[in-house]
Amino acid sequence: MATGLAIPQSGKDAASAFDRKRRLKLLTGLAVAAAVACLPLVVTDVYAQNIIILTLLYAALSQSWNILGGYCGQISLGHALYFGTGAYATTILYTKFGVLPWFGMIVGGVVAAAIALALGYQLFRLAGHYFSIATIVIAEAGLVLVNNWDWAGAATGIQWPFVPDSWAVLQFNPRNKLPYIYIALAFASITWLTTFSIETSRWGYWWRAVKDNADAAESLGVMIFKSKMAAAAISAFFTAIGGAFFAAFVQYIDPESVMNFQLSLLMALPAVLGGIGTLWGPAVGAAILIPLTQVTRSYLGGSGQGIDLIVYGLLVMVVALAKPEGLSSLFTSRKAPRA
Repeated sequence: MATGLAIPQSGKDAASAFDRKRRLKLLTGLAVAAAVACLPLVVTDVYAQNIIILTLLYAALSQSWNILGGYCGQISLGHALYFGTGAYATTILYTKFGVLPWFGMIVGGVVAAAIALALGYQLFRLAGHYFSIATIVIAEAGLVLVNNWDWAGAATGIQWPFVPDSWAVLQFNPRNKLPYIYIALAFASITWLTTFSIETSRWGYWWRAVKDNADAAESLGVMIFKSKMAAAAISAFFTAIGGAFFAAFVQYIDPESVMNFQLSLLMALPAVLGGIGTLWGPAVGAAILIPLTQVTRSYLGGSGQGIDLIVYGLLVMVVALAKPEGLSSLFTSRKAPRA
Protein backbone atom coordinates (compact mmCIF):
# COMPACT_ATOMS: atom_id res chain seq x y z
CA MET A 1 0.00 0.00 0.00
CA ALA A 2 1.38 3.40 -0.93
CA THR A 3 2.03 5.79 1.91
CA GLY A 4 1.69 9.54 2.04
CA LEU A 5 -0.75 11.85 0.33
CA ALA A 6 -0.88 11.77 -3.45
CA ILE A 7 -1.31 15.04 -5.29
CA PRO A 8 -4.66 15.00 -7.15
CA GLN A 9 -4.26 14.75 -10.88
CA SER A 10 -6.28 17.95 -11.34
CA GLY A 11 -3.81 19.75 -9.03
CA LYS A 12 -0.86 18.46 -11.07
CA ASP A 13 -2.53 19.59 -14.27
CA ALA A 14 -3.21 23.04 -12.82
CA ALA A 15 0.40 23.38 -11.63
CA SER A 16 1.71 22.22 -14.99
CA ALA A 17 -0.53 24.69 -16.83
CA PHE A 18 0.64 27.48 -14.52
CA ASP A 19 4.31 26.65 -15.18
CA ARG A 20 3.70 26.56 -18.94
CA LYS A 21 2.02 29.94 -18.77
CA ARG A 22 4.96 31.39 -16.83
CA ARG A 23 7.47 29.98 -19.32
CA LEU A 24 5.45 31.39 -22.20
CA LYS A 25 5.46 34.84 -20.57
CA LEU A 26 9.21 34.69 -20.10
CA LEU A 27 9.84 33.52 -23.66
CA THR A 28 7.55 36.26 -24.97
CA GLY A 29 9.48 38.83 -22.96
CA LEU A 30 12.79 37.58 -24.33
CA ALA A 31 11.41 37.65 -27.88
CA VAL A 32 10.16 41.23 -27.48
CA ALA A 33 13.51 42.35 -26.03
CA ALA A 34 15.36 40.68 -28.92
CA ALA A 35 13.08 42.38 -31.45
CA VAL A 36 13.63 45.79 -29.86
CA ALA A 37 17.40 45.16 -29.80
CA CYS A 38 17.29 44.61 -33.57
CA LEU A 39 15.13 47.70 -34.17
CA PRO A 40 18.07 50.17 -34.45
CA LEU A 41 19.42 48.13 -37.35
CA VAL A 42 16.30 49.10 -39.29
CA VAL A 43 15.46 52.48 -37.75
CA THR A 44 18.52 54.68 -38.33
CA ASP A 45 16.90 58.12 -38.13
CA VAL A 46 18.14 59.96 -35.00
CA TYR A 47 14.71 61.45 -34.21
CA ALA A 48 13.04 58.03 -34.43
CA GLN A 49 15.76 56.53 -32.24
CA ASN A 50 15.11 59.24 -29.65
CA ILE A 51 11.47 58.13 -29.58
CA ILE A 52 12.57 54.51 -29.05
CA ILE A 53 14.74 55.57 -26.10
CA LEU A 54 11.94 57.56 -24.46
CA THR A 55 9.43 54.78 -25.07
CA LEU A 56 11.68 52.24 -23.36
CA LEU A 57 12.36 54.67 -20.51
CA TYR A 58 8.68 55.32 -19.85
CA ALA A 59 7.84 51.65 -20.19
CA ALA A 60 10.28 51.04 -17.33
CA LEU A 61 9.03 54.02 -15.32
CA SER A 62 5.41 52.97 -15.74
CA GLN A 63 6.33 49.41 -14.77
CA SER A 64 7.94 50.85 -11.63
CA TRP A 65 4.83 52.89 -10.86
CA ASN A 66 2.68 49.83 -11.54
CA ILE A 67 4.31 47.94 -8.66
CA LEU A 68 2.81 50.38 -6.17
CA GLY A 69 -0.18 51.76 -8.05
CA GLY A 70 -1.20 48.67 -10.03
CA TYR A 71 -0.41 45.61 -7.96
CA CYS A 72 -0.72 47.20 -4.51
CA GLY A 73 -3.55 49.59 -5.39
CA GLN A 74 -1.88 52.70 -3.91
CA ILE A 75 -2.43 55.30 -6.63
CA SER A 76 0.51 57.68 -6.38
CA LEU A 77 0.53 60.88 -8.42
CA GLY A 78 3.80 62.13 -7.00
CA HIS A 79 6.38 59.79 -8.50
CA ALA A 80 8.11 62.78 -10.10
CA LEU A 81 9.64 63.31 -6.64
CA TYR A 82 11.54 60.01 -6.94
CA PHE A 83 12.41 60.63 -10.58
CA GLY A 84 13.87 64.02 -9.63
CA THR A 85 15.71 62.51 -6.67
CA GLY A 86 17.52 60.09 -8.95
CA ALA A 87 18.28 62.80 -11.52
CA TYR A 88 19.60 65.31 -8.98
CA ALA A 89 21.54 62.78 -6.89
CA THR A 90 23.38 61.48 -9.95
CA THR A 91 23.99 64.93 -11.42
CA ILE A 92 25.23 66.53 -8.19
CA LEU A 93 27.50 63.60 -7.35
CA TYR A 94 29.00 63.70 -10.85
CA THR A 95 29.33 67.45 -11.41
CA LYS A 96 30.42 68.43 -7.88
CA PHE A 97 32.23 65.36 -6.57
CA GLY A 98 33.28 63.44 -9.69
CA VAL A 99 31.31 60.29 -8.79
CA LEU A 100 30.57 58.25 -11.92
CA PRO A 101 26.88 58.18 -12.93
CA TRP A 102 26.78 54.38 -12.66
CA PHE A 103 27.37 54.74 -8.91
CA GLY A 104 25.34 57.93 -8.63
CA MET A 105 22.21 56.28 -9.96
CA ILE A 106 22.44 53.54 -7.32
CA VAL A 107 22.85 56.18 -4.62
CA GLY A 108 19.86 58.06 -6.05
CA GLY A 109 17.79 54.87 -6.06
CA VAL A 110 18.64 54.12 -2.43
CA VAL A 111 17.89 57.71 -1.37
CA ALA A 112 14.56 57.62 -3.22
CA ALA A 113 13.66 54.31 -1.56
CA ALA A 114 14.50 55.81 1.83
CA ILE A 115 12.31 58.84 1.08
CA ALA A 116 9.48 56.52 0.01
CA LEU A 117 9.75 54.59 3.28
CA ALA A 118 9.81 57.79 5.35
CA LEU A 119 6.79 59.19 3.53
CA GLY A 120 4.97 55.86 3.48
CA TYR A 121 5.20 55.60 7.26
CA GLN A 122 2.71 58.48 7.40
CA LEU A 123 0.94 58.38 4.03
CA PHE A 124 -0.15 54.74 4.24
CA ARG A 125 -2.39 55.75 7.12
CA LEU A 126 -4.47 57.50 4.46
CA ALA A 127 -6.83 55.68 2.11
CA GLY A 128 -8.20 56.16 -1.39
CA HIS A 129 -8.07 59.61 -2.93
CA TYR A 130 -6.61 61.12 0.25
CA PHE A 131 -3.42 59.15 -0.38
CA SER A 132 -3.28 60.31 -4.01
CA ILE A 133 -3.79 63.96 -3.07
CA ALA A 134 -1.10 63.74 -0.41
CA THR A 135 1.42 62.39 -2.92
CA ILE A 136 0.70 65.32 -5.25
CA VAL A 137 1.16 67.86 -2.46
CA ILE A 138 4.47 66.36 -1.29
CA ALA A 139 5.86 66.14 -4.84
CA GLU A 140 4.92 69.77 -5.47
CA ALA A 141 6.59 70.75 -2.20
CA GLY A 142 9.73 68.97 -3.40
CA LEU A 143 9.56 70.92 -6.68
CA VAL A 144 9.34 74.24 -4.81
CA LEU A 145 12.22 73.23 -2.54
CA VAL A 146 14.57 72.37 -5.42
CA ASN A 147 13.52 75.51 -7.31
CA ASN A 148 14.92 77.55 -4.43
CA TRP A 149 17.96 75.40 -3.64
CA ASP A 150 20.87 77.50 -4.92
CA TRP A 151 23.53 74.85 -4.30
CA ALA A 152 21.63 72.49 -6.66
CA GLY A 153 21.28 75.13 -9.37
CA ALA A 154 17.83 76.33 -8.27
CA ALA A 155 15.57 77.17 -11.22
CA THR A 156 18.58 77.57 -13.53
CA GLY A 157 19.42 73.88 -13.36
CA ILE A 158 22.71 72.02 -13.80
CA GLN A 159 24.58 71.36 -17.05
CA TRP A 160 26.68 68.19 -17.35
CA PRO A 161 30.27 68.75 -18.59
CA PHE A 162 30.56 67.21 -22.04
CA VAL A 163 32.79 64.15 -22.37
CA PRO A 164 32.60 62.58 -25.86
CA ASP A 165 32.08 58.84 -26.21
CA SER A 166 32.51 57.65 -22.66
CA TRP A 167 30.65 54.66 -21.21
CA ALA A 168 32.02 55.60 -17.80
CA VAL A 169 29.98 58.82 -17.67
CA LEU A 170 27.18 57.69 -20.01
CA GLN A 171 27.91 60.30 -22.67
CA PHE A 172 28.23 59.57 -26.36
CA ASN A 173 28.38 61.28 -29.73
CA PRO A 174 25.08 63.19 -30.23
CA ARG A 175 24.59 61.32 -33.51
CA ASN A 176 25.14 57.93 -31.90
CA LYS A 177 22.01 56.88 -30.04
CA LEU A 178 22.70 53.14 -30.00
CA PRO A 179 24.31 53.05 -26.53
CA TYR A 180 21.33 54.90 -25.03
CA ILE A 181 18.90 52.54 -26.75
CA TYR A 182 20.58 49.47 -25.29
CA ILE A 183 20.93 50.99 -21.82
CA ALA A 184 17.23 51.93 -21.87
CA LEU A 185 16.37 48.44 -23.11
CA ALA A 186 18.40 46.90 -20.29
CA PHE A 187 16.60 49.13 -17.75
CA ALA A 188 13.18 48.24 -19.16
CA SER A 189 14.09 44.54 -19.19
CA ILE A 190 15.27 44.60 -15.57
CA THR A 191 12.08 46.27 -14.34
CA TRP A 192 9.99 43.80 -16.37
CA LEU A 193 11.91 40.79 -15.02
CA THR A 194 11.64 42.14 -11.48
CA THR A 195 7.88 42.45 -11.83
CA PHE A 196 7.71 39.03 -13.47
CA SER A 197 9.58 37.50 -10.53
CA ILE A 198 7.59 39.29 -7.84
CA GLU A 199 4.05 38.89 -9.17
CA THR A 200 3.89 35.18 -8.26
CA SER A 201 5.91 35.53 -5.06
CA ARG A 202 4.50 36.03 -1.58
CA TRP A 203 4.84 39.80 -2.01
CA GLY A 204 2.91 39.74 -5.27
CA TYR A 205 0.03 37.80 -3.76
CA TRP A 206 0.04 40.07 -0.71
CA TRP A 207 -0.10 43.19 -2.89
CA ARG A 208 -3.05 41.93 -4.90
CA ALA A 209 -4.85 40.87 -1.71
CA VAL A 210 -4.34 44.32 -0.21
CA LYS A 211 -5.58 45.93 -3.41
CA ASP A 212 -8.72 43.76 -3.61
CA ASN A 213 -9.75 43.88 0.05
CA ALA A 214 -7.36 45.10 2.71
CA ASP A 215 -9.56 44.05 5.64
CA ALA A 216 -10.02 40.53 4.33
CA ALA A 217 -6.30 40.28 3.58
CA GLU A 218 -5.41 41.35 7.11
CA SER A 219 -7.76 38.75 8.57
CA LEU A 220 -5.86 36.09 6.61
CA GLY A 221 -2.51 37.16 8.05
CA VAL A 222 -1.27 39.55 5.34
CA MET A 223 0.97 42.25 6.82
CA ILE A 224 -0.65 45.17 5.03
CA PHE A 225 1.61 48.00 6.19
CA LYS A 226 4.79 46.01 5.58
CA SER A 227 3.68 44.99 2.08
CA LYS A 228 2.83 48.59 1.14
CA MET A 229 6.18 49.83 2.38
CA ALA A 230 8.02 47.19 0.34
CA ALA A 231 6.07 48.12 -2.80
CA ALA A 232 6.80 51.83 -2.25
CA ALA A 233 10.54 51.25 -1.78
CA ILE A 234 10.92 49.05 -4.88
CA SER A 235 8.81 51.41 -6.98
CA ALA A 236 10.76 54.50 -5.86
CA PHE A 237 14.13 52.80 -6.38
CA PHE A 238 13.50 51.96 -10.04
CA THR A 239 11.85 55.33 -10.70
CA ALA A 240 14.99 57.09 -9.41
CA ILE A 241 17.17 54.91 -11.67
CA GLY A 242 15.05 56.14 -14.57
CA GLY A 243 15.59 59.74 -13.48
CA ALA A 244 19.36 59.17 -13.35
CA PHE A 245 19.36 57.73 -16.87
CA PHE A 246 17.28 60.65 -18.16
CA ALA A 247 19.75 63.13 -16.66
CA ALA A 248 22.65 61.40 -18.41
CA PHE A 249 20.69 61.23 -21.66
CA VAL A 250 19.79 64.94 -21.85
CA GLN A 251 22.95 66.11 -19.96
CA TYR A 252 21.04 68.97 -18.36
CA ILE A 253 18.41 69.07 -15.65
CA ASP A 254 16.29 71.69 -13.94
CA PRO A 255 13.34 71.31 -11.54
CA GLU A 256 10.68 71.62 -14.25
CA SER A 257 12.27 68.96 -16.46
CA VAL A 258 12.61 66.26 -13.79
CA MET A 259 10.04 67.06 -11.07
CA ASN A 260 7.07 68.42 -12.99
CA PHE A 261 3.61 67.05 -12.11
CA GLN A 262 3.09 66.03 -15.73
CA LEU A 263 5.91 63.50 -15.29
CA SER A 264 3.93 61.77 -12.57
CA LEU A 265 0.94 61.54 -14.90
CA LEU A 266 3.08 60.26 -17.75
CA MET A 267 4.35 57.44 -15.54
CA ALA A 268 0.86 56.37 -14.52
CA LEU A 269 -0.99 56.75 -17.83
CA PRO A 270 0.76 53.96 -19.80
CA ALA A 271 -0.15 51.44 -17.09
CA VAL A 272 -3.73 52.72 -16.96
CA LEU A 273 -4.07 52.55 -20.73
CA GLY A 274 -2.29 49.22 -21.18
CA GLY A 275 -3.71 47.50 -18.12
CA ILE A 276 -3.14 48.50 -14.52
CA GLY A 277 -1.77 45.73 -12.33
CA THR A 278 -0.67 43.62 -15.31
CA LEU A 279 2.77 42.56 -16.49
CA TRP A 280 2.47 43.86 -20.05
CA GLY A 281 0.18 46.84 -19.47
CA PRO A 282 2.89 49.50 -18.94
CA ALA A 283 4.88 48.40 -21.99
CA VAL A 284 1.82 48.34 -24.26
CA GLY A 285 0.64 51.72 -22.98
CA ALA A 286 4.08 53.31 -23.37
CA ALA A 287 4.40 51.96 -26.93
CA ILE A 288 1.24 53.92 -27.80
CA LEU A 289 1.44 57.05 -25.65
CA ILE A 290 5.09 58.08 -25.91
CA PRO A 291 5.40 58.08 -29.72
CA LEU A 292 2.06 59.90 -29.84
CA THR A 293 3.41 62.52 -27.41
CA GLN A 294 6.61 63.10 -29.34
CA VAL A 295 4.93 63.29 -32.75
CA THR A 296 2.25 65.67 -31.43
CA ARG A 297 4.83 68.02 -29.95
CA SER A 298 7.04 67.82 -33.03
CA TYR A 299 4.35 68.69 -35.55
CA LEU A 300 2.34 71.15 -33.49
CA GLY A 301 5.24 72.79 -31.65
CA GLY A 302 4.28 75.50 -29.18
CA SER A 303 0.77 75.68 -30.63
CA GLY A 304 0.22 72.09 -29.51
CA GLN A 305 0.63 72.71 -25.79
CA GLY A 306 -1.92 70.56 -24.01
CA ILE A 307 -3.04 68.68 -27.14
CA ASP A 308 -1.20 65.56 -25.98
CA LEU A 309 -3.05 65.67 -22.65
CA ILE A 310 -6.37 65.94 -24.48
CA VAL A 311 -5.44 62.92 -26.60
CA TYR A 312 -4.41 61.03 -23.44
CA GLY A 313 -7.77 61.75 -21.88
CA LEU A 314 -9.67 60.64 -24.96
CA LEU A 315 -7.65 57.42 -25.19
CA VAL A 316 -8.20 56.60 -21.53
CA MET A 317 -11.95 57.29 -21.88
CA VAL A 318 -12.24 55.05 -24.95
CA VAL A 319 -10.27 52.24 -23.32
CA ALA A 320 -12.22 52.58 -20.06
CA LEU A 321 -15.48 52.15 -21.95
CA ALA A 322 -14.43 49.52 -24.50
CA LYS A 323 -11.76 47.58 -22.61
CA PRO A 324 -11.73 48.49 -18.90
CA GLU A 325 -9.04 45.93 -18.11
CA GLY A 326 -6.61 47.65 -20.50
CA LEU A 327 -5.29 47.14 -24.01
CA SER A 328 -2.92 44.35 -22.96
CA SER A 329 -5.99 42.15 -22.42
CA LEU A 330 -6.42 42.06 -26.20
CA PHE A 331 -3.41 39.73 -26.30
CA THR A 332 -4.30 37.61 -23.27
CA SER A 333 -8.08 37.26 -23.28
CA ARG A 334 -9.56 33.82 -23.61
CA LYS A 335 -13.08 32.65 -24.08
CA ALA A 336 -14.67 31.51 -20.88
CA PRO A 337 -15.27 27.75 -20.75
CA ARG A 338 -18.81 26.58 -21.09
CA ALA A 339 -20.60 25.38 -18.00
